[in-house]
Amino acid sequence: MPPDAKILIVDDHKETLYALESALAPLGYQLGRATSGDEALKQVLRGRVGLLLLDVRMPGVSGLEVVRYMRRVEQTQHIPVVLLTGFGPDHDLTATAFGLGVADLVLKPIDPWALRTKVRYLYDTHQRNLALEREVRELRARVEGRAEGAKSALRRAPARSGSRVPPQRDTSLTAPAQDRT
Repeated sequence: MPPDAKILIVDDHKETLYALESALAPLGYQLGRATSGDEALKQVLRGRVGLLLLDVRMPGVSGLEVVRYMRRVEQTQHIPVVLLTGFGPDHDLTATAFGLGVADLVLKPIDPWALRTKVRYLYDTHQRNLALEREVRELRARVEGRAEGAKSALRRAPARSGSRVPPQRDTSLTAPAQDRT
């Protein structure tokens, strides 16, 4: 995920999209918008999405269906998702959402300060994790490249006569020398 990955806001109500964009604008992150689950999936699959704010109940593809699909696809399964709902506390929804691995479930109307805090933490943490994963891959590639280079150098090295280690005798089976004094 590039460091300029956007936060995708998904809601079927344009007023809610505007309110969420206004609440998150002070963070300075690049924001994207989608008005349906289908549109959200297309943008997520194109890449460059670092966090998803997703309405649960939308016509067509619901927020939960978007999350289910994302969790099955390797390139999208670790993108943090914050689900938004205006239908109040719902135990089944909460259990399902957290079972799918969403980062949070936020009730509307949304407190802008709390939302900014959550988004900043989730987005920055996800970006740091991705940077660490890239660094680990690069280090592994270097180590494997050096190991392969060393193996290759050993295969190309000329054999030297007399460089073999002579077989060792097992001295534990020989009788001890007797003292002749």
